[in-house]
Amino acid sequence: MKLQTCARCVMDTSDPDIVFDKDGVCNHCREFDEVTKKRWFPNEEGGQKLKQTIECIKKARRGQPYDCIIGLSGGVDSSYLALKVKDWGLRPLVVHVDAGWNSELAVANIEAIVKHCNYHLHTHVVDWEEMRGLQLAYLKAAVANQDVPQDHVFFASLYHFAIKNGIKYILSGGNIATESIAPKAWQGSAMDAANLRAIHRIYGKGRLRTYSTISFPQYYFWYPFVRGLRTVRPLNYMHYDKAKAIEEMESAIGWRSYGRKHGESVFTKFFQNFYLPTKFGYDKRRPHLSSLIVSGQMKREDALVKLEEPLYVLDELETEIIYFCKKMRISREEFDGFMAAPIHHYSDFQNWDRWHRLLKKGQSFFERMTGRRKNIYS
Repeated sequence: MKLQTCARCVMDTSDPDIVFDKDGVCNHCREFDEVTKKRWFPNEEGGQKLKQTIECIKKARRGQPYDCIIGLSGGVDSSYLALKVKDWGLRPLVVHVDAGWNSELAVANIEAIVKHCNYHLHTHVVDWEEMRGLQLAYLKAAVANQDVPQDHVFFASLYHFAIKNGIKYILSGGNIATESIAPKAWQGSAMDAANLRAIHRIYGKGRLRTYSTISFPQYYFWYPFVRGLRTVRPLNYMHYDKAKAIEEMESAIGWRSYGRKHGESVFTKFFQNFYLPTKFGYDKRRPHLSSLIVSGQMKREDALVKLEEPLYVLDELETEIIYFCKKMRISREEFDGFMAAPIHHYSDFQNWDRWHRLLKKGQSFFERMTGRRKNIYS
């Protein structure tokens, strides 16, 4: 059956929740125009907001060795943010979480940034046996969001490091310009530790003794309201053009492009370019390219040409499957079994969605009563 595609972006009916208006424009585009765009300031107003935020960060930790913390994956967004932070005169504690899947290019890019900026880098190496066991549990669970084991430990470690060092501000490379569209039906929250532990409890082995997690009360109450932790996304307060950012980094520090979004992680590249489209029919290029279209960084016709390109060259794909099986210590037959197994939705397992819905209702009530928007984590 032919999938219907949005007349404005390139999202299609592989998102089961997509809805089109009479002009064939999807709900993702309308949400960007009516909601998301109001939180995006690639203009003079954003420059003023960013300047004020930087001053607040400097003032909060004056006289201390670090005034903020940033997570550095080696990807475009976090790398560019790291360079800008130096330009702004901030003193970040730079944290890299090594979950065992770094590409060689990512390691080289991280080293280039740290050396150029003269940063102190703290690398947290995740216990590989625990990470491998958790990722195997997710494969057995046959859920779409296979990247959660990596993403959760990355963010949880960042928050824990911030609290341990008395730092109030986390600077994130997450941004509206390149990540505004993300189909909710394709994935659950990477921060949902209840879901992660439920999947591990059913399909995993042993205990997660050293793997860092963050609970619902910690994430939504204890850290923001009791410990005063704030997450700031500076790229939303400037004109962030991804292509120009790459050119700037290539010129300044010899940073090298991965060719694909999230190419810094061997696992994420394999997961997004093979596992998701093959098993679930989800092509992550569609939300990525659609985000660039609605933010004015790409024309729709150029995005359609990009989508015609193969996700993998056959020889390259076979090499990566062999590497994946070897690293995960599974046979090709086991891998094929994972690919053929019936799929599950993350909500088939215990999760914190109910608590999140209650929280959002409370947030809406607060905003109606006070006329003020209260949103610590976006």
